[in-house]
Amino acid sequence: MRLIALACLLLCSTAFAQTPPANDSVYQAWGGKAGIRAVMDDFVPRLVADPRTAPFFKDVNRENLTKQLTEQLCQEAGGPCTYQGAPMKLVHQDLEIRRRDFNALVEILQQSMDAKGIPFAAQNGMLARLAPMHREIVTSVSDSQQGR
Repeated sequence: MRLIALACLLLCSTAFAQTPPANDSVYQAWGGKAGIRAVMDDFVPRLVADPRTAPFFKDVNRENLTKQLTEQLCQEAGGPCTYQGAPMKLVHQDLEIRRRDFNALVEILQQSMDAKGIPFAAQNGMLARLAPMHREIVTSVSDSQQGR
């Protein structure tokens, strides 16, 4: 049930603006940049190993991905980082990512957050800040329209 609620938050949300967070409470709750990095160190290997997401990451430099995700989440959490990677829309435009692919990534992120002891409220805080990105990452029509 928690996965469904969080996936809906990510996929259905239109109320969140993509402006920097007003405070660093999520950053602090995650343990700062080191805490975010620890989650990403757990998350990236899971993405590569999971058969639902592995095809999207087969040719990716894992260390660079971990570094970029750390910077991005640090910034989104209200930390002192500045994400300097490519815009999400540009990175994902040719990958034909469906909602179910995105949901799988969210599920894996939840596993990593749980594994690293991120409190539930801090998990939800981060997911709420990341929610607007789904519009730039999901690039394919719905699963039912594609017969998938």
